[in-house]
Amino acid sequence: MRIQRVSSKWAKTKVILQNRLLSVFIPETRKYALEDLKELLGLYGTVYIKPDRGTYGSGVMRAEQRVVHLSPSEQQPDFSYPEADPLTCEAEAPAEPKLMYILRYAKDAEIFNTPEELHAALLPRIKGRTYLVQQGIDLLQHQDRPFDLRVLTQKNLQGAWETTGMLGRVAAPQKVVTNYHNGGSIFQIDDLFQEHMTPGEMTATIQQLKSLGVRIGSQLETAYPGLKEIGLDVAMDQHHDLWLLEVNTLPSIIVFKMFPNKAIYRRIQRYAVAYGRLKRNRPAPGYRRRKPRLKR
Repeated sequence: MRIQRVSSKWAKTKVILQNRLLSVFIPETRKYALEDLKELLGLYGTVYIKPDRGTYGSGVMRAEQRVVHLSPSEQQPDFSYPEADPLTCEAEAPAEPKLMYILRYAKDAEIFNTPEELHAALLPRIKGRTYLVQQGIDLLQHQDRPFDLRVLTQKNLQGAWETTGMLGRVAAPQKVVTNYHNGGSIFQIDDLFQEHMTPGEMTATIQQLKSLGVRIGSQLETAYPGLKEIGLDVAMDQHHDLWLLEVNTLPSIIVFKMFPNKAIYRRIQRYAVAYGRLKRNRPAPGYRRRKPRLKR
């Protein structure tokens, strides 16, 4: 059977949401529309706007709703206005709070006064295509740069789902996404986790990620029986809760070749050969824009 690929993020999300136990891992996600943009910004303060179909983080933008304080005299944003001096008889007039909206893409940013202005700026970028708006997650950071996780799950030689690889992706400075092809850096997850958790919590989290990959694979297989491999993009927030950002059905596997433990890639390769992704004794196709390097 030919390996099935599913490009629509929205289609995959709907299948996962049908499982009550897995739906808790999905950040609130909707098809993009102005009213949904306004509502999710009001609820979460930060949202991601991304194409329904696409890879490597291409086209992903971040929108933020911020309360700023305007100087009474200049009516300009003042992010660090002084408090009234308790030793003086009269306090200065307080700065006036105001909502403002920030759109970030690549390394650029634009500021708007209303969500309608933000929406108008998004339309030329969306160009009539289907986009999603998703609850923003406050990611854990490594050296002041956010990171997320990639979990690779494959069909093994017995035809069962098995999580075979995990890695961390640290965003390039000022970038919206963590993807390697957008300048992100690849790390072993142990090197990232040890900054934030105890060894016991690290072990439990790794086991949870392995289990999540298997459960997501099984759920997606109910709608797409030809799936053989999936790559989960998983966020971890400041409370160490896991969030499934999206699932890729044509995941990169060559990145795992750089890890010191060569048994990881050999197993990935063996399974990929068995279900037809790779031909025996040939390297993984594609993903050669630049040679991956493991960060430490």
